[in-house]
Amino acid sequence: MEVCRLCPRECGADRKNGRAGICGVSGEGIIAARAALHLWEEPCISGENGSGTVFFAGCPLRCVYCQNYDLARGRAGKRITTERLSEVFLELQGKGAANINLVTPTHYTPEIITAVRQARELGLWIPIVYNCSGYEKAETLRMLEGVVDVYLTDFKYMDGEAAARYSKAPDYPEAARAALGEMVRQTGGETVFDGQGMMQKGVIVRHLLLPGHLKNAKAVVKYLYETYKDRVFISLLNQYTPFPRIREAFPELARKVTKREYGRLVDYALSLGVENGFIQEGETAEESFIPAFDGEGL
Repeated sequence: MEVCRLCPRECGADRKNGRAGICGVSGEGIIAARAALHLWEEPCISGENGSGTVFFAGCPLRCVYCQNYDLARGRAGKRITTERLSEVFLELQGKGAANINLVTPTHYTPEIITAVRQARELGLWIPIVYNCSGYEKAETLRMLEGVVDVYLTDFKYMDGEAAARYSKAPDYPEAARAALGEMVRQTGGETVFDGQGMMQKGVIVRHLLLPGHLKNAKAVVKYLYETYKDRVFISLLNQYTPFPRIREAFPELARKVTKREYGRLVDYALSLGVENGFIQEGETAEESFIPAFDGEGL
């Protein structure tokens, strides 16, 4: 952590001695804001009991439209030790969690590896889900081989200009392609479910449709299906929420995705032959879907 290069930013921040990286966090230990059962993931992740979700503070990508904006910028959360994180995993398992779901974990990869191994020694047996933005380094992901069971990753952009405008990451498409390739390699392109339909091993790739960006969305889906076919599940999201904070700087994002836009994306995926996937129905673009980052479970 003295010269942090865990993510594609490779900012080299001395996080150990108090200099925050682009991810927005620094110092010893881990900053998290919530550890609780979460029912709003894909059905094979949440199930009936919920996913044992740990929300980490900070994010290397920091999209302007992020629904967890304050948390992603390190403005919320509680500092805990690696030992405490391993206890949290076991407590979530004890509450009936279907899995341990690590949300925005990239910048805590070494600590997470240690915490998972400690928890495994003490009886943790449910799958580990790595829930990330897709803006990952393949080298960092390789550290997680044998630790992570399910990758739940975004693939936000095939358009580098959009990636630069909304996430200040023009290299996002290249980074996401390399990262996804490593995720599929680790899982062997294999998807495993238990008797209740809960995913035990595999890769789910999410794409959040942005208003007015159907072309980018189609390019993402085309790349995913042509490259991986049914070796990954594709989850198409319509839940983009236009927060007031971005309306002046990004007026093109100041509306929800229309039913027509989302329907065209779903139809396009079906026309390609996509069968392994998830779609959203009904009204999902609401702030009420965002959990309270109040330190629960930490």
